Amino acid sequence: MIQAVKVTVASYNIHKAVGLDRRRDPERILTVLREIDADVVALQEVDRRFGRRMTALPLDAIHETTDYRPVPLSMKPDSLGWHGNALLVRKGIDLIEAAPVPLPVLEPRGAIRADLAADGRRFRVVGMHLDLSGLRRRHQVRSVLAHCASCDDHVPTVMMGDLNEWSQRGGCLREFGAPWRVLMPGRSFPSRYPIAQLDRIIVSSEWQILETNVHHSPSSATGSDHLPVFASLTVPKK
Repeated sequence: MIQAVKVTVASYNIHKAVGLDRRRDPERILTVLREIDADVVALQEVDRRFGRRMTALPLDAIHETTDYRPVPLSMKPDSLGWHGNALLVRKGIDLIEAAPVPLPVLEPRGAIRADLAADGRRFRVVGMHLDLSGLRRRHQVRSVLAHCASCDDHVPTVMMGDLNEWSQRGGCLREFGAPWRVLMPGRSFPSRYPIAQLDRIIVSSEWQILETNVHHSPSSATGSDHLPVFASLTVPKK
């Protein structure tokens, strides 16, 4: 029997922790993260937009009230993310290396990459928040794919984030040819009455998909304008 490593990943645009009631409530976002209970979470819009670009999720609260540790990528002392993107990794999963992924942009957008290991199995996660422009989104996806192709080791990979892509199969999603599979967790935007699948998870061919869905709860329905999406995956041990 081939042994496998199970990893649950999630993506969540937290809208700077400002909910539908227009209140900034980091604890509400942390509650949602505890509900999802994923192993790796890609966050978007995690830093405030103006001033010192401070994180909307206090670092001490993450360490004290969750089982996560942030991947260190910020270039600003009060920030958690890179252009608003952050990765949270469950304690016990090893961080091997991490780097920002350069994207062609006119507005502040970004992507980040971390190589991780669970039960000795190395894998790669990319979190991203793509542009509102369809043409620029396609260029940004190409940049992310080129970055992954240039990495020294080719390992099972998950890409996820707010792609800002309203098309179900077209647009920038066409850039993900073989061996990539674009998962469709479900409608995640806007959170109260979701009609669009803006938040996506893309996996390489090594992964087996156990489950993928949108996380609905009272906290997630009001905590941000997006709902979180998640996928439970397995990959054979080496």
